[in-house]
Amino acid sequence: MTTAASKPMPPRKLSGSPVSADASVDCGWGRLSFAQTFSDPARLARSLGEEGPDRRDIAFYVSEPHVLLAQAPLDLFLDPSHTYRLDLADLAPAERELQGFRVRGLERESDTSAMNRIYQMRNMVEVAPEFLWRHRNGGALRFLVAEDEHSGAILGTVTGVDHVEAFGDPDEGASLWCLAIDMQAVHPGIGEALLRHLAEEFRARGRRTLDLSVMHDNALAIGLYERLGFRRIPFFTVKRRNPINERLFTGTTASDKALNPYARIIVDEARRRGIHAEMIDAAGGFFRLSYGGRSIRCRESLSELTSAVAMSICDDKAMTRRLVKEAGVAVPDQIEAGDGTALPAFLERHGSVVVKPARGEQGRGIAVGIETLEDAQGAIETARRECERVLVESCFQGHDLRLVVIDFRLVAAAIRKPPEITGNGRDSVRTLINRLSRRRRSATGGESSVPLDAETTRTVKAAGFGMDDILPEGTRITVRRTANLHTGGTIHDVTDIVHPRLVEAGIAAARAIDIPVCGIDFMVESPTEDSYVFIEANERPGLANHEPQPTAERFIDLLFPLSIPASVRKARLRRERRD
Repeated sequence: MTTAASKPMPPRKLSGSPVSADASVDCGWGRLSFAQTFSDPARLARSLGEEGPDRRDIAFYVSEPHVLLAQAPLDLFLDPSHTYRLDLADLAPAERELQGFRVRGLERESDTSAMNRIYQMRNMVEVAPEFLWRHRNGGALRFLVAEDEHSGAILGTVTGVDHVEAFGDPDEGASLWCLAIDMQAVHPGIGEALLRHLAEEFRARGRRTLDLSVMHDNALAIGLYERLGFRRIPFFTVKRRNPINERLFTGTTASDKALNPYARIIVDEARRRGIHAEMIDAAGGFFRLSYGGRSIRCRESLSELTSAVAMSICDDKAMTRRLVKEAGVAVPDQIEAGDGTALPAFLERHGSVVVKPARGEQGRGIAVGIETLEDAQGAIETARRECERVLVESCFQGHDLRLVVIDFRLVAAAIRKPPEITGNGRDSVRTLINRLSRRRRSATGGESSVPLDAETTRTVKAAGFGMDDILPEGTRITVRRTANLHTGGTIHDVTDIVHPRLVEAGIAAARAIDIPVCGIDFMVESPTEDSYVFIEANERPGLANHEPQPTAERFIDLLFPLSIPASVRKARLRRERRD
């Protein structure tokens, strides 16, 4: 069988339409050029050289990349990706039904903003909303989204290109682009469902093949494609050198690869501005940033601008509570574990309590919703493994709200939700938790998973199940009451809707500690209402968790204000004076 990427083809008829020469299609993020339709590689090189600002043009199906690169060796580079193909007739039926979400086309204009939110989260080029909406009904381009059945949130998206519609492809092919999943999505099989839906649509149109380009080191994606029947084919992708693609043609050092997502987002933003980044201990997240004679050491979002005093205050939860209370911030009732008579009375007075180590981070040793003396004593012993001093607090029912405050301004606000699983009638609770952990590790670069410990077992038991019970189909349970990302929680941005009083309280807490970069945690009834109670402050908030909010940008602004363009500085100064 001839392929859509064999050799330059003379125009020929297909269903009454000629095959286009020098064919490209605008995908919104840039032009996709079909290399097999360019008889002259110099013309293809010139076409890539015409790439617009903030765009990512791609030459696909390049069979002789060395010839194309020779036309503009300083401007073009060979993308480190593989090309895979699926014969659509061989696509096997899905082995599982969709659980908790559905796949559909664009139905509301708000879908376009949701798609761009995911693109930004995944460091992909955004597409003008009006472009997406204008092309929602198909043609050469097909946009699909995965929608959560309960919340209506968009969980993922994929773009398909119909080659027959695009350039009259005689081989009746199609291709898949921009498969992206929300990093906080917990449903299984979203990527596969989007891919299958697109493949089935193209098969119904009479298309024979579906091709895609995937980074050579994306083992998880390649594993999915090969499991679905994709096979690698010997064609290549060439792109123009630009800031979007810089890491692909300059390469990354071993130390850069060792950075976790929380350090990498800051280093990337610094380098984008021309700030020198030196790795001190990449595995630990330590680096040095230098610009204009100024040098600052950081560990992720903790920098030398945060004093040792402020850091020690955040480390001691009881001290933090006392200071923010004096600043007028609402705090929960609290005692220190150890007095045998105080604990039963405290538990009886509040009914439900939180047990946590006085020092610690990432949710380790915290138990929420303790209602019996026996459970409280067990939770205290667990917390003591993290810190000898243990605190017991009244439990405020509601949502876990994280406010990221930088330079005493709110930069991001997000509701953190505890991990949940949904039964399928076949697998045990333990198996479902392990699957959820695999998805969370994949989405967060290994930073998030659900511990199979006593707290998880207790939470599952409170829902009426054991770890080895089969969870009935459609039954959804919370498996951990804390919402920390590191213990499997998910993060959902609410920056645009958070109540002003919550913002004021968060800034007041940061000022009381006198800390320039901080994550302030509240329990709230709703992010749009003003009731809250302070939980704790984190001196090293994970800025990568809050994309697409500009957390890394504001962090670098704080460290190196002269790296902000002069026009932007002036505009901000005018806005601050006006406010």
